[in-house]
Amino acid sequence: MKSRYFIQLSYKGTNYHGWQIQPNAISVQEVLTNSFSTILREDIEITGAGRTDTGVHSSYFVAHFETNNSDLLSDKKFLFKINSILPRDIAVHNIKLVKQDAHARFDASSRTYHYFIHTKKDPFLLESSYYFPKDLNIELMNKACDLLYNYTDFTSFSKLHTDVKTNNCKITEAFWSQEEHKIKFTISADRFLRNMVRAIVGTTLEVGREKLSLDDFIQIIESKNRSEAGVSVPAQGLFLTNITYDKSIYI
Repeated sequence: MKSRYFIQLSYKGTNYHGWQIQPNAISVQEVLTNSFSTILREDIEITGAGRTDTGVHSSYFVAHFETNNSDLLSDKKFLFKINSILPRDIAVHNIKLVKQDAHARFDASSRTYHYFIHTKKDPFLLESSYYFPKDLNIELMNKACDLLYNYTDFTSFSKLHTDVKTNNCKITEAFWSQEEHKIKFTISADRFLRNMVRAIVGTTLEVGREKLSLDDFIQIIESKNRSEAGVSVPAQGLFLTNITYDKSIYI
C-alpha cells in the first residue's frame, strides 16, 4: 500500500498563475508534481491545502501526495534532491508521514494570511508589497476589523460565481499593525472565500482613508453584495503564512 505524506513548502507567486494546475499557464502545483514524479520515478499527484491566485505568495503551504517509496523519510538526501530540481522560487522545507486518510485541504483547521503595504516608494518591496502612498487611520481600520468577528457570512467579500456550498467563515483574528512606512494586515479563519482577503483589505483601506464610516462597513457586510465592497487590492502583497492541523493526523 502506498504511504501518504504532507509536504511543507514555500513559494514566491510572481511567476505563477496561482497554485492550481490549469491549461496553458504555469502553476506551482504543476511544477511541484513534475519534480516529485521525476525524483521518485513514478506518477505523483499532489493535492494542496487550498488555491492561491495568480501572483499570490506563500511562506507556509501544505500539500499531500502518495508514493510507493516507503523509505522516503529515511532518505536524508531527498530534500536536497527535490530542491535541486525545483526552481529558485519554490522550496520544500519538510516532509512528514501522515495517516492514510489525512487531507491537506479538508483537515486544515485554520489558515493565516498577511497582506503587506508600504506607503513610501521602496524598490525592494516591489514584488512583495502594495505601494499605497496615502494617509491611513490605522486605529479606525482596526475598529473595522473588530466588526468582522460579529459575522460569519462574507458574501460581500467573495469573488462572484464561485463553486462553494457556503460563504460562511469563522474569523479568529484580524488586525492591522504598522512599522514606519510598512503596514501589515493579519487575518486568520477556519476557511477563506476566493478573493476574500484582498477584498477585505481593499474595503478597510477605504475606512482608513475615511472614505467609508464604520456604519458603512457594517452595511457592506450585511448587504451580502460584492459590488458594495471596495476593490480587491493587488496580488503581490498577499502571503499565506500558516496552516494548522490536529496532531493526530501525523504518524
